[in-house]
Amino acid sequence: MFGLKKAPVVSTDERQITEILTRGVEDTFVRASLEQKLRSGKQLRVKLGVDPTSAHIHLGRASVLRKLRDFQKLGHKAVFIVGDFTALIGDPSDKLEKRPMLTEADITRNLTSYKEQVGKIIDLSQAEFHYNSTWLAKLSFKEVAQLAESFSVSQMTARRNFKERLDRGDEVSLREFLYPIMQGYDSVVVNADVELGGFDQLFNVKAGRAIQKHFGKPEQDVLTVEMLEGTDGRKMSSSWGNVIAITDTPNDMYGKTMAVRDELIGKYFKLCTDVSLAELAIIEQKIAGGENPKESKMRLAREIVTLYHGAAAAVAAEANFEQAFTKGGVPEDVPVITASVGTMLCDVLVDEQVVSSKTDFKRLVKEGAITVVDGDKVVDIAATVTAGVYRVGKKRFVKIQIK
Repeated sequence: MFGLKKAPVVSTDERQITEILTRGVEDTFVRASLEQKLRSGKQLRVKLGVDPTSAHIHLGRASVLRKLRDFQKLGHKAVFIVGDFTALIGDPSDKLEKRPMLTEADITRNLTSYKEQVGKIIDLSQAEFHYNSTWLAKLSFKEVAQLAESFSVSQMTARRNFKERLDRGDEVSLREFLYPIMQGYDSVVVNADVELGGFDQLFNVKAGRAIQKHFGKPEQDVLTVEMLEGTDGRKMSSSWGNVIAITDTPNDMYGKTMAVRDELIGKYFKLCTDVSLAELAIIEQKIAGGENPKESKMRLAREIVTLYHGAAAAVAAEANFEQAFTKGGVPEDVPVITASVGTMLCDVLVDEQVVSSKTDFKRLVKEGAITVVDGDKVVDIAATVTAGVYRVGKKRFVKIQIK
């Protein structure tokens, strides 16, 4: 009949459902309920919220976005929430010290290209895209207090990272207790059937169930994705400077991937590419059998660059890598920065996002990992810029010109 919306076509293909529930999945809650929903043919509202704590989405966050994409490909509704308000509160997940509050200016700066980046992975034309300040900023103190009734102090202090901090005698702010309440309220507003998150988000995404119950709504099911380690083997984190961002240039993306530890090759294939699990098993068998992992890692780097920049860019990045690192040369397209005489090298590299932070710069200097090509290592954290090509870490190059 005219005016009626056509019901969405939702796939119940068993192979696809199995892959959604297993590939890169750390935990599901409640598994039986989620399986039943996926096999019902009903379109589910699948929520993923991300706080813009950095201007660039890295592969760790992209792996959860890719899981949202998989639900979307089955015909389910992707509901993406930018946590521009929750970022002000600060997510304490997996933090062993208090996370500083971001300013509104920080968040505005980080949001510059966020939607464009998300659109590299999910189909925004078929998704909902929200900012949680739309509803969270309107809550009254009374309403926040009512939401807080869903949790007890003992539940919060039993949370692993809070407990460890309290056991050490470290401070835990009441502000940090508010974060899961805010995230849970997001699930109420968007009527989430399922919420996705990284494994470190398990407490927060389960909080959505408690808040939904408080409002008399059906409780969402939860699926968390394995944590992806960064290039140094620690959790991928912008604050540690060990990330591969989806906005990195093809050459940087390729080079950083080649710096990933050999034991993580399989996990990166699983979480960051579309290579089938059957093919991945063959790759892992070859490495376990003694094959040089370099070829597999080069394949991994090509796959990742292709996803975000295209096949031609991946081929060019591989050729550039071979020239720069196998043959001992300098990449052809080294980015050029113009700086004023007397400017601190640290400030230049941080401002141009060659390094993620001043802390990252200091670490690299301490490790002797910043060098002027055909020159000396940078040994002074207060060094000023000089003209030349700098090698930063193993895989990054930048040319500085003096004006």
